Amino acid sequence: MRVLYIDIDSLRPDHLGCYGYGRRTSPNIDALAAGGVRFDHCYITDAPCLPSRTALWSGRCGFHTGVVNHGGTAAQPFVEGPTRGFSDLFGTTGWMAALRQAGLRTATISSFGERHSAWHWYAGYNEIHNPGRRGMEIADEVSSLALDWLQRHARADDWFLHVNYWDPHTPYRTPAAFGNPFADDAPPAWLTDQVWRRAWEGFGPHSPQEPFGFADETLAHEFAYRRFPGNPDQIDSPATMRRWIDSYDTGIRYADEHVGHLLNALADAGVLDETLVMVSADHGENQGELNVWGDHQTADAITCRVPLIVRMPGARGEARVDSALHYHFDWAATLIELAGGEVPANWDGVPFTAAFRTGREAGRPFLVTSQQAWACQRGVRFDQYLLLRSYHDGYKDLEPVMLWDLSADPHEQHDLAPQRPDLVERGLGLLATWYGEMALSGRHDADPMMTVLREGGPLHTRGMLPNYLARLRATGRAHHAERLAGRHPRDV
Repeated sequence: MRVLYIDIDSLRPDHLGCYGYGRRTSPNIDALAAGGVRFDHCYITDAPCLPSRTALWSGRCGFHTGVVNHGGTAAQPFVEGPTRGFSDLFGTTGWMAALRQAGLRTATISSFGERHSAWHWYAGYNEIHNPGRRGMEIADEVSSLALDWLQRHARADDWFLHVNYWDPHTPYRTPAAFGNPFADDAPPAWLTDQVWRRAWEGFGPHSPQEPFGFADETLAHEFAYRRFPGNPDQIDSPATMRRWIDSYDTGIRYADEHVGHLLNALADAGVLDETLVMVSADHGENQGELNVWGDHQTADAITCRVPLIVRMPGARGEARVDSALHYHFDWAATLIELAGGEVPANWDGVPFTAAFRTGREAGRPFLVTSQQAWACQRGVRFDQYLLLRSYHDGYKDLEPVMLWDLSADPHEQHDLAPQRPDLVERGLGLLATWYGEMALSGRHDADPMMTVLREGGPLHTRGMLPNYLARLRATGRAHHAERLAGRHPRDV
């Protein structure tokens, strides 16, 4: 079996044509979907980057790996202690280890492990190719390594190649020569002038007046704007909002062009129809939802829902849609079985191999998502709803419990929690059920979210409130400052 996994950072599914987007961002990905399976409700368990890829590559959620934050104790895996053997669990039961045991040669082209000091993530690979720019590569730099690898290995049997593109991630840095393919296209219809005005008058990290952090003095702002002047200083008008969305969509289109280069390389080697090709992401990307622009700060559907497109070897235009609820590592478990391997016993991922082979749907009754790097939250996805429970709001304009009907309100504009206490009770009950299952099946005595809270909260918000309150007061938003100060008296 040959497997090519194209992993596009910060790629939200509803900005792809095959998921119904009006702009032509993804012709090559759309062509794959036209001959494969499109999963409509695939969710990551833990957001953002480090927790998500740790969960997928280990087959275990952050509650069980210990990795839920971007810093502090909960950015490192749990210490295994006296039960650890010569190799740890990442090396013996992780996704790559299981695929190797099934006979596949595993390789990655990604700087992710270095970017996040996620040395555990490298476990199980036969080959590691690091482009060396800690996630600031553009697709050209990644593709040069990937195409070289395919030229040397594509015709061999039994390999798994992971190729990681970063182009939709801020700061937007598609080469100027690529232009703006969407200059004549209207932005998404939901992004009205009124939506922009409410967002501009609001607050929070990565809101329109602070689109790269909490203030324009932040390191992220200086890094982004001095090196990539195409990023606007602020999203200060509907026109700038459109420019912002154009930049995100251009990053997707640029990555998609390189997806085409990889597929052409497989075709040139004569193995395209013999290769399982999958496209997914580490998380989605809020672009206005919950007043977060160009970041992944929540446990909501926008951050935690990811595209998943799978084209099997020998596919002949047999497009179908899987509408069941799946975690990302449920597909990883299924791939292990498709490759002839056995899913390790400690996995939280549950394969649905028989259903996949026969075209049936066999998903989960509900899903629970987690965010601990920009807020402390857990989300519950059930029926058409998502309930968001915030334990630390990350200094955003969020209530402790919020509820959205994603069918009627996909951009989470109307909180139903005050009107639907029955659904809130149901969602919180599902969360309690999940928590009990996690606690009983875990090997450690700590909920890593509690560790994050005790250490001062999410990494990216720690120590930021005093200066941010001053900025809010200086920019005519003193009422927001007083509200935040009242919510977080210990942080002032």
